[in-house]
Amino acid sequence: MPQEKITLRQRIQSGKRIILSEIAPPADANAAYVKDLAKELAGKVHAVGISDNRNAIRMSALAAASIAVGEGVETILHMATRDKNRAALVSDCLGAHALGIYNILCTSGTHQSLLPFSTVKNVYDIDATVLLQSCKEIEKEKKLQQPFCLGAVVSPFADPVELQLVRMAQKIHVGSCFVITQPVFDRERFTAWCENVVSRHLHEKAACIAGIRVLTDVRRAKEFAASRPLPMVPDSVIGRLEKSKDARKEGIALACETVDGVLSTEGIRGVEIVCEEDQSAAIEVLQHVKSELE
Repeated sequence: MPQEKITLRQRIQSGKRIILSEIAPPADANAAYVKDLAKELAGKVHAVGISDNRNAIRMSALAAASIAVGEGVETILHMATRDKNRAALVSDCLGAHALGIYNILCTSGTHQSLLPFSTVKNVYDIDATVLLQSCKEIEKEKKLQQPFCLGAVVSPFADPVELQLVRMAQKIHVGSCFVITQPVFDRERFTAWCENVVSRHLHEKAACIAGIRVLTDVRRAKEFAASRPLPMVPDSVIGRLEKSKDARKEGIALACETVDGVLSTEGIRGVEIVCEEDQSAAIEVLQHVKSELE
């Protein structure tokens, strides 16, 4: 008799390590693209995040998540408050639940000024913390039999650090049972942030998952670094890619080194591996993660 699959919620509650990855929906209506990526990630991760118009206008994250679920992959639906008001967000939460999507990552979303569609009007009717509260209210008011497994994004590299820790604590207090950090490149700063998290016992209240972005191209790496409001990518990282004869290989090696470092850091339960432009590079890092955890 086949063993029942452990859900992300159950894995979080058990204290086990967590491996995640992510799919950026296509900029068209190509369902096969999502199916193929989902099949490629199946069995390699515990859940797959579906980003919500992060860097471009793309297929609905809810639609893409539904397609991925159809391929037998547990998904984490990203919901950005940037583009929708409270009514639309609550409506999508109910729709996700009806489709069997119970994991929701509540995020404010990248500001339009940093995106190709910079002229699109912001909504920001509510922020990510209020969206978390709204999801908990939905559970109570609608008497949902299956609770949401709620997550949030946290910022180890933003200043002031104390304010970011307060925001993290608020998100956990209102319902987030896991948090995913912004991509880790500055490991010294990240370690210092983890020490603060542990001293406040926040890692005991929510599973802390380190975001790992694989940089495979010097030009893209520079563009990514320049698009961040803070110097999240140290010059040494860009320099290492520039000096290498094979930037892709070097970027994968760098990501694997970062994985090893963060997984040995107190308070970190797992990693999320992301490489939107080169899914095979993300797969290589995921294989390294699996071997390290075996």
